[in-house]
Amino acid sequence: MTYFVKRGSIVRQIWGDADVILLVFAGSAAEFALNRAVDWLFFTGKLPADPIARLFSTVRYAQEIVFQSDDKARQTIARMGSIHTGVEQKRGYSIPDWAYRDVLYMLIDYSERAYETLHRPLTNSEREELFHTFREVGAGMHVPDLPATYADWQADRQAHLNRDLVRSEFTDTLFQRYREQLGSWRYDLLRQVQAMLVPKQVSQLLALPKASLLTYSLGLYGMLNALGLRSVVQRILLPTPYLEQIRALDR
Repeated sequence: MTYFVKRGSIVRQIWGDADVILLVFAGSAAEFALNRAVDWLFFTGKLPADPIARLFSTVRYAQEIVFQSDDKARQTIARMGSIHTGVEQKRGYSIPDWAYRDVLYMLIDYSERAYETLHRPLTNSEREELFHTFREVGAGMHVPDLPATYADWQADRQAHLNRDLVRSEFTDTLFQRYREQLGSWRYDLLRQVQAMLVPKQVSQLLALPKASLLTYSLGLYGMLNALGLRSVVQRILLPTPYLEQIRALDR
Protein backbone atom coordinates (compact mmCIF):
# COMPACT_ATOMS: atom_id res chain seq x y z
CA MET A 1 0.00 0.00 0.00
CA THR A 2 1.21 3.52 -0.82
CA TYR A 3 0.89 5.99 2.04
CA PHE A 4 0.59 9.77 1.82
CA VAL A 5 3.33 9.95 4.49
CA LYS A 6 5.74 7.03 4.46
CA ARG A 7 6.29 4.80 7.48
CA GLY A 8 9.12 6.01 9.71
CA SER A 9 8.68 9.62 8.58
CA ILE A 10 9.39 12.43 11.03
CA VAL A 11 5.91 13.73 10.16
CA ARG A 12 4.41 10.53 11.58
CA GLN A 13 6.54 10.85 14.69
CA ILE A 14 5.31 14.40 15.25
CA TRP A 15 1.63 13.75 14.54
CA GLY A 16 1.57 10.46 16.45
CA ASP A 17 2.77 11.97 19.74
CA ALA A 18 0.00 13.43 21.91
CA ASP A 19 2.38 15.69 23.84
CA VAL A 20 3.81 17.19 20.65
CA ILE A 21 0.34 17.65 19.14
CA LEU A 22 -0.82 19.54 22.22
CA LEU A 23 2.12 21.91 21.88
CA VAL A 24 1.39 22.39 18.16
CA PHE A 25 -2.10 23.52 19.02
CA ALA A 26 -1.06 25.61 22.00
CA GLY A 27 1.12 27.65 19.65
CA SER A 28 -1.48 27.70 16.89
CA ALA A 29 -4.19 28.79 19.34
CA ALA A 30 -2.10 31.82 20.23
CA GLU A 31 -1.24 32.83 16.69
CA PHE A 32 -4.56 32.16 15.03
CA ALA A 33 -6.32 34.34 17.60
CA LEU A 34 -4.27 37.20 16.14
CA ASN A 35 -4.82 36.36 12.47
CA ARG A 36 -6.60 39.02 10.43
CA ALA A 37 -8.88 36.28 9.02
CA VAL A 38 -9.94 34.80 12.37
CA ASP A 39 -13.42 36.27 11.81
CA TRP A 40 -14.06 33.30 9.50
CA LEU A 41 -14.13 30.95 12.48
CA PHE A 42 -16.46 33.33 14.28
CA PHE A 43 -18.75 33.18 11.25
CA THR A 44 -19.20 29.42 11.70
CA GLY A 45 -19.32 29.82 15.48
CA LYS A 46 -17.47 26.56 16.06
CA LEU A 47 -14.22 27.89 17.46
CA PRO A 48 -15.57 30.36 20.04
CA ALA A 49 -18.30 27.90 21.08
CA ASP A 50 -15.87 25.12 21.98
CA PRO A 51 -12.16 25.72 21.24
CA ILE A 52 -11.03 22.37 22.66
CA ALA A 53 -13.52 20.41 20.53
CA ARG A 54 -12.26 22.36 17.53
CA LEU A 55 -8.72 21.22 18.39
CA PHE A 56 -9.73 17.55 18.34
CA SER A 57 -11.62 18.01 15.08
CA THR A 58 -8.55 19.51 13.43
CA VAL A 59 -6.26 16.78 14.79
CA ARG A 60 -8.57 14.08 13.44
CA TYR A 61 -8.26 15.55 9.95
CA ALA A 62 -4.48 15.83 10.28
CA GLN A 63 -4.08 12.26 11.47
CA GLU A 64 -6.38 10.96 8.73
CA ILE A 65 -3.98 12.50 6.24
CA VAL A 66 -0.72 11.50 7.92
CA PHE A 67 -1.55 7.87 8.73
CA GLN A 68 -3.82 6.84 5.84
CA SER A 69 -3.17 5.46 2.38
CA ASP A 70 -2.44 7.99 -0.32
CA ASP A 71 -5.92 7.64 -1.83
CA LYS A 72 -7.75 8.08 1.48
CA ALA A 73 -5.52 10.97 2.53
CA ARG A 74 -6.27 12.80 -0.71
CA GLN A 75 -9.98 12.16 -0.20
CA THR A 76 -9.67 13.78 3.24
CA ILE A 77 -7.86 16.77 1.75
CA ALA A 78 -10.59 17.12 -0.90
CA ARG A 79 -13.25 16.92 1.85
CA MET A 80 -11.50 19.70 3.76
CA GLY A 81 -11.53 21.83 0.62
CA SER A 82 -15.25 21.18 0.14
CA ILE A 83 -16.04 22.17 3.72
CA HIS A 84 -14.23 25.49 3.28
CA THR A 85 -15.98 26.08 -0.05
CA GLY A 86 -19.33 25.52 1.65
CA VAL A 87 -18.52 28.11 4.31
CA GLU A 88 -17.46 30.58 1.60
CA GLN A 89 -20.74 30.07 -0.25
CA LYS A 90 -22.76 30.68 2.91
CA ARG A 91 -20.88 33.88 3.67
CA GLY A 92 -20.91 35.09 0.10
CA TYR A 93 -17.20 35.60 -0.52
CA SER A 94 -13.93 33.70 -0.48
CA ILE A 95 -11.45 33.08 2.32
CA PRO A 96 -8.28 34.96 1.27
CA ASP A 97 -5.53 32.86 -0.26
CA TRP A 98 -3.06 34.29 2.26
CA ALA A 99 -5.23 33.00 5.11
CA TYR A 100 -5.01 29.44 3.78
CA ARG A 101 -1.25 29.82 3.57
CA ASP A 102 -1.14 31.22 7.11
CA VAL A 103 -2.77 28.07 8.50
CA LEU A 104 -0.45 25.75 6.55
CA TYR A 105 2.54 27.78 7.69
CA MET A 106 1.46 27.56 11.33
CA LEU A 107 1.19 23.77 11.11
CA ILE A 108 4.66 23.52 9.61
CA ASP A 109 6.27 25.93 12.05
CA TYR A 110 4.65 24.65 15.25
CA SER A 111 5.20 21.02 14.26
CA GLU A 112 8.91 21.81 14.17
CA ARG A 113 8.94 24.00 17.28
CA ALA A 114 6.91 21.53 19.36
CA TYR A 115 8.99 18.49 18.42
CA GLU A 116 12.24 20.34 19.08
CA THR A 117 10.93 21.60 22.44
CA LEU A 118 10.15 18.09 23.67
CA HIS A 119 12.71 15.99 21.82
CA ARG A 120 15.53 17.24 19.59
CA PRO A 121 16.29 19.56 16.66
CA LEU A 122 15.12 18.34 13.27
CA THR A 123 17.71 17.57 10.62
CA ASN A 124 17.66 19.56 7.39
CA SER A 125 16.15 16.61 5.52
CA GLU A 126 13.44 16.23 8.19
CA ARG A 127 12.57 19.92 7.88
CA GLU A 128 12.26 19.54 4.12
CA GLU A 129 10.09 16.45 4.57
CA LEU A 130 7.79 18.26 7.02
CA PHE A 131 7.51 21.23 4.68
CA HIS A 132 6.80 19.17 1.57
CA THR A 133 4.13 17.11 3.33
CA PHE A 134 2.11 20.19 4.24
CA ARG A 135 2.84 21.80 0.90
CA GLU A 136 1.21 18.76 -0.71
CA VAL A 137 -1.82 19.26 1.53
CA GLY A 138 -2.03 22.88 0.40
CA ALA A 139 -1.66 21.91 -3.24
CA GLY A 140 -4.45 19.37 -2.80
CA MET A 141 -6.69 22.18 -1.53
CA HIS A 142 -5.66 24.32 -4.53
CA VAL A 143 -3.96 26.97 -2.40
CA PRO A 144 -2.00 29.20 -4.82
CA ASP A 145 1.51 30.66 -4.58
CA LEU A 146 2.96 28.03 -2.24
CA PRO A 147 6.74 28.29 -1.80
CA ALA A 148 8.78 25.58 -3.53
CA THR A 149 11.41 24.93 -0.84
CA TYR A 150 11.83 25.07 2.93
CA ALA A 151 14.11 28.11 2.55
CA ASP A 152 11.47 29.91 0.45
CA TRP A 153 8.86 29.00 3.05
CA GLN A 154 11.00 30.50 5.85
CA ALA A 155 11.11 33.84 4.05
CA ASP A 156 7.38 33.82 3.27
CA ARG A 157 6.57 32.75 6.82
CA GLN A 158 8.29 35.86 8.15
CA ALA A 159 6.44 38.04 5.66
CA HIS A 160 3.12 36.55 6.80
CA LEU A 161 3.99 37.06 10.48
CA ASN A 162 4.83 40.71 9.82
CA ARG A 163 1.71 41.35 7.75
CA ASP A 164 -1.17 39.16 8.94
CA LEU A 165 -1.29 39.53 12.73
CA VAL A 166 -3.32 42.03 14.71
CA ARG A 167 -4.82 41.99 18.20
CA SER A 168 -8.58 42.48 17.96
CA GLU A 169 -11.81 41.89 19.85
CA PHE A 170 -11.77 38.38 18.37
CA THR A 171 -8.39 37.75 20.01
CA ASP A 172 -9.63 38.74 23.44
CA THR A 173 -12.87 36.77 23.02
CA LEU A 174 -10.96 33.62 22.15
CA PHE A 175 -8.59 33.93 25.07
CA GLN A 176 -11.52 34.47 27.38
CA ARG A 177 -13.03 31.22 26.06
CA TYR A 178 -9.70 29.44 26.65
CA ARG A 179 -9.78 30.65 30.25
CA GLU A 180 -13.40 29.54 30.74
CA GLN A 181 -12.73 26.06 29.38
CA LEU A 182 -9.40 25.46 31.08
CA GLY A 183 -9.84 27.24 34.40
CA SER A 184 -7.45 29.83 35.76
CA TRP A 185 -4.35 27.77 36.56
CA ARG A 186 -4.48 25.69 33.38
CA TYR A 187 -5.02 28.89 31.40
CA ASP A 188 -1.89 30.37 33.00
CA LEU A 189 -0.06 27.16 32.10
CA LEU A 190 -1.26 27.50 28.50
CA ARG A 191 0.16 31.01 28.27
CA GLN A 192 3.51 29.82 29.64
CA VAL A 193 3.58 27.03 27.03
CA GLN A 194 2.75 29.55 24.32
CA ALA A 195 5.52 31.84 25.52
CA MET A 196 8.04 29.03 24.92
CA LEU A 197 6.80 28.28 21.42
CA VAL A 198 5.63 31.31 19.50
CA PRO A 199 7.59 33.80 17.36
CA LYS A 200 8.34 37.17 18.90
CA GLN A 201 5.60 38.94 16.90
CA VAL A 202 2.97 36.72 18.51
CA SER A 203 4.46 36.95 21.99
CA GLN A 204 4.60 40.74 21.88
CA LEU A 205 1.02 41.19 20.66
CA LEU A 206 -0.33 38.84 23.33
CA ALA A 207 1.95 40.15 26.11
CA LEU A 208 2.94 36.58 26.97
CA PRO A 209 5.23 35.94 29.98
CA LYS A 210 8.78 36.95 29.12
CA ALA A 211 10.43 34.02 30.93
CA SER A 212 8.33 30.89 31.18
CA LEU A 213 8.82 28.76 34.29
CA LEU A 214 8.15 25.74 32.09
CA THR A 215 11.48 26.22 30.35
CA TYR A 216 13.13 24.90 33.50
CA SER A 217 10.63 22.03 33.92
CA LEU A 218 11.01 20.19 30.61
CA GLY A 219 13.84 18.03 31.92
CA LEU A 220 11.65 16.97 34.85
CA TYR A 221 8.76 16.17 32.50
CA GLY A 222 11.03 13.97 30.38
CA MET A 223 12.29 12.21 33.51
CA LEU A 224 8.73 11.49 34.72
CA ASN A 225 7.86 10.09 31.28
CA ALA A 226 10.92 7.84 31.41
CA LEU A 227 9.75 6.57 34.80
CA GLY A 228 6.38 5.61 33.33
CA LEU A 229 4.50 8.44 35.04
CA ARG A 230 3.25 10.13 31.88
CA SER A 231 -0.40 9.21 32.52
CA VAL A 232 -0.18 10.66 36.05
CA VAL A 233 1.27 13.91 34.74
CA GLN A 234 -1.41 14.12 32.04
CA ARG A 235 -4.15 13.58 34.61
CA ILE A 236 -2.81 16.50 36.66
CA LEU A 237 -2.22 18.90 33.78
CA LEU A 238 -5.10 18.22 31.40
CA PRO A 239 -8.87 18.77 31.78
CA THR A 240 -10.44 15.48 32.89
CA PRO A 241 -13.35 15.49 30.37
CA TYR A 242 -10.85 15.47 27.50
CA LEU A 243 -8.23 13.16 28.99
CA GLU A 244 -9.14 10.01 27.05
CA GLN A 245 -9.39 11.92 23.76
CA ILE A 246 -5.95 13.40 24.38
CA ARG A 247 -4.43 10.00 25.13
CA ALA A 248 -6.03 8.62 21.96
CA LEU A 249 -3.87 11.02 19.93
CA ASP A 250 -0.87 8.72 20.47
CA ARG A 251 -0.31 6.57 17.40
